[in-house]
Amino acid sequence: MAQHSTSDVHGISRVFHAIDSASSRAGTAAAVLVTVVGFLIVITIVGFRSELEYVFTTIAAAITLVMVFAIQHAQTRQQMALQIKLDEILRALPGTDERLVHIEIASDQELSDFEDETTAHHVSMRSDGDDTAR
Repeated sequence: MAQHSTSDVHGISRVFHAIDSASSRAGTAAAVLVTVVGFLIVITIVGFRSELEYVFTTIAAAITLVMVFAIQHAQTRQQMALQIKLDEILRALPGTDERLVHIEIASDQELSDFEDETTAHHVSMRSDGDDTAR
């Protein structure tokens, strides 16, 4: 199965995928750690001036905000791709309950009803299994 690179994604999505890809590497985590420790050392040597703390806090908040959206975007795309693959597998299996395909777009009531039906089925299967084990 072919893996797609970030060059296959277009627009702002490409930027978010690049951020997600870069931020998931161990080297990036190490660089961030070294930067934070270095900044704390500089603040300690220079003195805890409120301007430096303000700059650090502002940069950290901005990076956090961007990362939240980048991670959410990347995870949503991956989840959508996975859901499409699962739906295709369900369609290909004989005897599959067609209601399972695209169940993620069902209403809350439909999901609740299906969960109750599935739970009742599993309970009855367990009780049938308990009777044969005795």
